[in-house]
Amino acid sequence: MKNSFYTLLLLFLFTSFHAQEYSKLISEADKLYETKDYKMSADLYNKAFKIQNNNPSDLYNAACASSLAGDAKKAFKWLNLSIDNGWTNLKHLSSDTDLENLHSKKEWGKTIGKLEKKLQLVEANYDKPLQVELLAIYDEDQKYRIQMNETQKKFGPESKEMQDLWKITSQKDSINLLKIKKILDEKGWVGKDKVGAQANSALFLVIQHADLETQKKYLPMMKEAVIKGNASPGSLALLIDRIEIREGRKQIYGSQIGSNPYNKILYVLPLIDPDNVDKRRAEVGLGPIAEYIKNWNLVWDVEKYKSELPELEKLNKK
Repeated sequence: MKNSFYTLLLLFLFTSFHAQEYSKLISEADKLYETKDYKMSADLYNKAFKIQNNNPSDLYNAACASSLAGDAKKAFKWLNLSIDNGWTNLKHLSSDTDLENLHSKKEWGKTIGKLEKKLQLVEANYDKPLQVELLAIYDEDQKYRIQMNETQKKFGPESKEMQDLWKITSQKDSINLLKIKKILDEKGWVGKDKVGAQANSALFLVIQHADLETQKKYLPMMKEAVIKGNASPGSLALLIDRIEIREGRKQIYGSQIGSNPYNKILYVLPLIDPDNVDKRRAEVGLGPIAEYIKNWNLVWDVEKYKSELPELEKLNKK
């Protein structure tokens, strides 16, 4: 028994280390893509795929970087592997300007045909009416939130324009929640194999924006859905963090950002074991926290964060 235990422990540590290394390489590759260093970006994707190569979005992004770097052979390799691993967004692929360098190649028609054929097989099992309903809910959930960043920049966070936007968003959220509850109660957490990836993600988005009691009610269902492959582990991590914070505990994955009510400065809400947050994030498919919090123009300094944590906990309880 001891040998089995230590074998499992070593396997877990090995897997965690490689998941963390993979996430780090992907994050660096994404960053190089943003700075238009496409060749180096493609090289880092290539290194990451030596660890694992089954994430369709990462493979697709690598194809884009390779295409822009002028390496059509590698771009088609990653593009086809992306399709093999579940990439299904034909509309995006067909219109993506990153892939324009590939359009004149004979392999382009074969790749498009491959995806079209796959979609026909996949969508034959779709619940079409449910997919249409969920896609409409997805659009309603995101439509006004997409407007918030620009509205806040233009008019300020406390402006009438922002208040009006939040009011209509809350109204739409209430309507969407009633629809999603009905779907979950009658059909369960419907997977992307039945409605497609975007429609499937609408379930999480609406629950993520719901009240605490609703989140707690459907958390076990979402956990079960993750086990069955019907929900994203990363999305589940975000929901868990939100519940932990709302119930006065520390978050686990560092996904929740707060605002100091006195000076409006943003910060990572209280987090357990900050030293190992990237390890936990990698295990659920999330990138490094340093990259994540750049979305709020924050810089991750783990030692500084640990020293400030007692004060952040007090702040969060007020």
